[in-house]
Amino acid sequence: MSDPAPTADLELRAVRGIGEIRPGDDLPAIVADAVAPLTPVDGDIVVVTSKVVSKAEGRIRPAAEREQAITEESVRLVASRAFPGGITRIVEHRTGLVLAAAGVDASNTDDGTILLLPLDSDASARAIAERLRSRFGAAIGVIVSDTLGRAWRMGQTDVAIGAAGIRVLEPVSTDANGRPLLVTAPAIADEIAGAAELVAGKADGVPVVLVRGLGRHVAGLDEPGATRLVRREGDMFHLGSDEAYRAGREAGRIDALAEAGASHAG
Repeated sequence: MSDPAPTADLELRAVRGIGEIRPGDDLPAIVADAVAPLTPVDGDIVVVTSKVVSKAEGRIRPAAEREQAITEESVRLVASRAFPGGITRIVEHRTGLVLAAAGVDASNTDDGTILLLPLDSDASARAIAERLRSRFGAAIGVIVSDTLGRAWRMGQTDVAIGAAGIRVLEPVSTDANGRPLLVTAPAIADEIAGAAELVAGKADGVPVVLVRGLGRHVAGLDEPGATRLVRREGDMFHLGSDEAYRAGREAGRIDALAEAGASHAG
């Protein structure tokens, strides 16, 4: 299979007119109404921030329950660090994402409340994609994005935590000189999410961006979602600092017991 041909033009447009989203709102219909003036066509990709998905799905808790919510949303503690206001926890989220505070966030939500990540961001993206495809009769991809930090990198960027109708990972077989590329696989969905964040911003109240010009990455709704981007095997840095410390102490204890037993036996 040949590598996808590059595109000459890429257009990203902020989708305005979406008001405050409340629990129970029909988000797929709201997104469809908002993008309609842009006349969606085959190959368009719509990026929706996870905040509005979480709000529509009622993933809202009182701010006082933040630490409890982080614990409930986590499957393991990767690392932690104390600071004057408390403890920062880097955890593995129940969806496999490794991120700070399990994605629990107090920004862009009502005072005194926090937002949890959607229950199933791939399913949420699929529901929006189904509505868009049905209404506009076009093959449209959808990405649900969220902001994450990166190990060994300063700052944050948006990545795809949910996707539907798009090939989230596009392996490249050869370079420009025809040499084989054995491990190169651009994370297309993450790149699109990051680009969309440049248009939406964090304080402009724009939770949806339409991306045009990347139709070569749009596919059927049976395409694997963003969970495909979660590395579950072959991770050379799987253990976090807390886990590595505990494992080292346990290994040292076992070695000490073994040495003590050997000396007694001698």
